[in-house]
Amino acid sequence: MPNSGGFRRERLRYVAVAWLAMVMGAHCRLAAEPLTNAADILALPAEEALKGLAVQVRGVVTAGEPTWGGRFFVQDKTSGVFVENISTNQPVAGDLLEVSGVTHPGAFAPIITRPKWRKIGTASLPEAKSVPIEQIMSGAEDSQRVEVTGIVRAVQTGPVNVDLDIASGGYRLHAFPKAAPGLNAESLIGARVRINGTAAATFNQTLRHLISVVLFVPVAADFVVEKTEPVDPFEKPVLPLKGIAQYQKGLLPGQRVHVKGVVTLQRAGEDLFLEDGSGGLHVQSRQTAFFAVGDVVEAVGFPDFEHFLPVLDDAVIKRTGEPPAPAAPKKVTVREIQDGLHHADLVKFEAKLLDRTVKQSRPHGLRAAKKAPALTSTVLLLQADDQLFTAEAESAQALAALNSLSIGSLVEVSGVCFTESGEDKKLKSLQMLLPDAASVKLLKAPSWWTPKRLLIGLGIVMAVLAVAISWIVMVSKRNLVLNQLVREKEKAQGELQLAHDQLEERVKERTAQLKFQITARKEAEVEFKAVLAERTRLAQEIHDTLEQSLMGIGLQLDMTSKLFPTDVKSANHHLDLAADMVAQSQVEVRRSVWDLRSRALEQFDLPGALVASGKQLTDGTDIHFEVNTKGRVRPLPETIEENLLRIAQEAMANVIKHSEATSASIELDYGPQTVLMEIRDNGKGFDLGNCNGAGDGHFGLVGISERAKRLGTEAVFDSKPGEGTTLRLRVTIDQEVTPQESIPEDMVAK
Repeated sequence: MPNSGGFRRERLRYVAVAWLAMVMGAHCRLAAEPLTNAADILALPAEEALKGLAVQVRGVVTAGEPTWGGRFFVQDKTSGVFVENISTNQPVAGDLLEVSGVTHPGAFAPIITRPKWRKIGTASLPEAKSVPIEQIMSGAEDSQRVEVTGIVRAVQTGPVNVDLDIASGGYRLHAFPKAAPGLNAESLIGARVRINGTAAATFNQTLRHLISVVLFVPVAADFVVEKTEPVDPFEKPVLPLKGIAQYQKGLLPGQRVHVKGVVTLQRAGEDLFLEDGSGGLHVQSRQTAFFAVGDVVEAVGFPDFEHFLPVLDDAVIKRTGEPPAPAAPKKVTVREIQDGLHHADLVKFEAKLLDRTVKQSRPHGLRAAKKAPALTSTVLLLQADDQLFTAEAESAQALAALNSLSIGSLVEVSGVCFTESGEDKKLKSLQMLLPDAASVKLLKAPSWWTPKRLLIGLGIVMAVLAVAISWIVMVSKRNLVLNQLVREKEKAQGELQLAHDQLEERVKERTAQLKFQITARKEAEVEFKAVLAERTRLAQEIHDTLEQSLMGIGLQLDMTSKLFPTDVKSANHHLDLAADMVAQSQVEVRRSVWDLRSRALEQFDLPGALVASGKQLTDGTDIHFEVNTKGRVRPLPETIEENLLRIAQEAMANVIKHSEATSASIELDYGPQTVLMEIRDNGKGFDLGNCNGAGDGHFGLVGISERAKRLGTEAVFDSKPGEGTTLRLRVTIDQEVTPQESIPEDMVAK
């Protein structure tokens, strides 16, 4: 009898090929007609744009500089698009052109390449759209004329254009208007301006990722200064350094403030730290002028926040002419720093030296722009009370005084306290910035019993013990031989002694039999427990692998049946995915039954496995899925990685089957001693009080809880009806698990 299932599959493939041929024929007929407006070009997926579709548009040049090598932006009534024109013939803003060419994906958005263009007149530039700054910075308005209003934070003048650093709505972007003759760049800092220009993306060409957005302003009238600073900011009253983030009546957004203090540390071209009677302040400035520690300076800049801590941004700094007055470090406690005090202050406290690193630090900031030589960075790892932190000093040469400190020394460290706080106002990191090597004073040398010497002493003791044990074993063997000789001589004393010896032997035999029986019972009990453990493990494996694979196969087959009448190519794609999942299910079943090789010998990437598993489960659904990582991603013990993967698979299966979500994400936060996994969805949620688990035939939550207990933690669910669901697990990483340590869990499978 013929295989009816195989016959139906061949028939489906025949129909799919015929349908695909019909669709491709229609596509080829449509592709013969060129695209005639910019909006259609920008709407092309990268795969379609790569086919080099014909283009023929008419529009106005909105931006094009002589230094661009012929490239320009053109905009018609529908949208704007970039033209990749490698030519010395450069159109200018306002030229009305007819442009023909082919499409290309571009490095960020689709563009026109290999163009042929003809000027047919001139026209006014299209009216700039007023859209939210968030929409502009997302890249959605790439190649379009837009209007931006903001505060000028920094200015750099060039021969043709002015580079303005604009702050608008919490974002920073650069605008390039034409340089007017006699322009006073400093007068623009702090001014509120309105700019109409063409938005262009800066991007990572390899990844096609957006980095930032810039505006090109070819027409001088499109750059309007609405309001400048009313007075010279250096004439304003001096604020205490700790007062820039405090309430100030009448202070408007974008206004600069005036401060004064003593320099405690400077990183030229990046920032410096000031100190006055109220405390310290982190000042960010692009100035390259050198200020020595102890110089009295005044600065004007924009109050801002970095890591939820105050900072004076885009500052202009100048000396006051007062004699140097170095600030004395304040003696503080680690507890005060953990409570959020002393950020940017010059402080000192005692700590224990745990480690030291000397490295060549690459130039950054303006030092990199000027190709300055690399600095030697000495980083000390210290501990004070329960707080670990680093102390770093940079210099042109290695600091011999710091390098000579022995590990384990008790030191007094003096420097600028640089902290980072989280949104919960708790300390996230602590770093001490050292002005010089004299900032670290040795208080007490480490004990002679260093870990290395302790290990050597322990080795000697172990060797002595080994010799002693060998001597004891040798003496015991000799005693056994002597005892045997004595027993043989005693046997000759009489039959009574022989009967006594025989009775004693029988007692020993019976004792051995009893021991054997007891041992057999214990082994039977252990074997019974192992069988139960193996049955539980196999049930979890089948639930976490086979059942999820079957669900994925069902989803792919559903998508095949839905797409087949309209899109046979996509239907075949989902049919092939279902076949792949069947093959994968066979592999998972064999792996669950035999487990013939250890996963420790394979290369395993937990984030990659989560991405592959999640994409496979959500392929064909409307769910947007992503995996994010924090911290230093590294291999974890096999038991942790395996159980986290299975928990994530079960959670994603529940999202697909029950949540009706459109978005789901998995976040892995690798800490020094813990790993946190959070799984979120925006679905309909559920009532935790009415969750029956295995009582209604669903074992997902029970399996997740059991795997969490195996990892020594608890699965925490956060869900309410209509508010989505969050699953959190925090697993403590004690040490790497060796194959011998993982035997109890996998004993039955092996």
